[in-house]
Amino acid sequence: MNLGIIVYMLGWIMKVEAVLLLVPMVTAAIYGEREGFCYLAVAVVCGILGLILSRKKPRNQVFYAREGFVTVSLGWLVLSFFGCMPFMLSGEIPRFVDAMYEIVSGFTTTGSSIVPKVEELSKATLIWRSFSHWIGGMGVLVFILAVLPMAGDHDMHIMRAESPGPSVGKLVPKIRVTAKLLYTIYFVMTVVMIVLLLIGKMPLFDSLCMSFGAAGTGGFSCRNAGQADYTTYQQAVIAVFMLLFGVNFSVYYLIVDRRWKDAFRCEELRGYLVIVAAAVVMIAVNVHRMFPSWGRSFHEAFFQVSSIITTTGYATVDFDKWPEFSKCILLILMFIGACAGSTGGGMKVSRVMMAFKEAKKEIAAVVHPRSVKVLKFEGKPLGHDMLRSLNAFIILYFFIFFLSVLLVSLDNYDFMTTFSAVASNLNNIGPGMSAVGPMSNFSALSDLSKTVLIFDMLAGRLELFPVMVLLSPGTWKRTWTVFGKRGRRIGISH
Repeated sequence: MNLGIIVYMLGWIMKVEAVLLLVPMVTAAIYGEREGFCYLAVAVVCGILGLILSRKKPRNQVFYAREGFVTVSLGWLVLSFFGCMPFMLSGEIPRFVDAMYEIVSGFTTTGSSIVPKVEELSKATLIWRSFSHWIGGMGVLVFILAVLPMAGDHDMHIMRAESPGPSVGKLVPKIRVTAKLLYTIYFVMTVVMIVLLLIGKMPLFDSLCMSFGAAGTGGFSCRNAGQADYTTYQQAVIAVFMLLFGVNFSVYYLIVDRRWKDAFRCEELRGYLVIVAAAVVMIAVNVHRMFPSWGRSFHEAFFQVSSIITTTGYATVDFDKWPEFSKCILLILMFIGACAGSTGGGMKVSRVMMAFKEAKKEIAAVVHPRSVKVLKFEGKPLGHDMLRSLNAFIILYFFIFFLSVLLVSLDNYDFMTTFSAVASNLNNIGPGMSAVGPMSNFSALSDLSKTVLIFDMLAGRLELFPVMVLLSPGTWKRTWTVFGKRGRRIGISH
């Protein structure tokens, strides 16, 4: 394993985080808050450590899938560790497990919180929580790839490890240019949303927090009432942009490149929109008696469907009080998630569609044993490697899910609380149901449950495999064997 390049990339992550901490520091200075010194202290430590680790560019810049997965997993752990330090230093979230849970929830764009009353937090902490969504939405390593060209095309392994979806492709031949294009689209869409919210007379601070959360499909709110306090126009803007950020960003690239037919020919996009439309209609009809008009019921249904399927987790109403039929639909949407290549979580629409196609093929093979049918998705044949990866993901996903449910059940909450808590964290959604519903939080859970859910959030955001590779003994066995034999730190590429 090439440890040199891993350490070098971790150094860059620390340097980038030191710069990103300027956002809460500036916010604290504007509002005259002493918490800004806590963010300054962490930024200084991050910057110094980052400079030390990345002071010399390694000669061997080549890394493969294993190095890419390990770099991404360790990078997110380092990012989260230093990101939670200001919470503890300021005393706003004094316990390490709670602080770590909060910031991991932020960076993974989950939006689950252990804070009972968010309006009691400083403005610096509120903006840092929401800004962490924006950072994690596209991925900090994708940003680093945009500014730090590596040798050859091996940095594709990092992009594949950090970008959500069953497969990641290059929009243009060079990874660095692809990363820049992704972040440009991401930034422009965020700015447009902020402007539209400001036009709707939402305060600037709230506009920033809501836009960071919607862009990253996060879910942290800066108000105790969530999004219920905002106007219908403001809620509509948030709902539409949540839906837009759940679309594969390659579609936006095709639109910018004026390849309209290719953009709207996207099979996953059509499936995504059909699922949203069907869910909105069914829920609106089911809950219409709870609202004064059909217009209002469709508005609330659209907002919640948009929020849940994109795994953002914003809420305008307590949907835990909705009829069981509507809650079941939302629970199903939690697992489906948004499109691959978006900032959303969940299993992804593309995986669900491919799994159904594979099941349909197997059923057809039983009925017509001699028939030969090639599975296609987005007009391309689904190869054996893709189907093998899909099946492995589904098996690993449900293994982690049910093991997590078993461990969290030790807290002895009702089944819906336990089940939805794991579902919301593994799929990076935010609110669950029952005791962890949209008007509640996760503070009452034990440290064991919070630790399990921290793992679930990271595993869900990184699509399971990078975290599992990091924890696999085989990943480190050969490296530590070399350490023992030679007594010095070296990396092995293979």
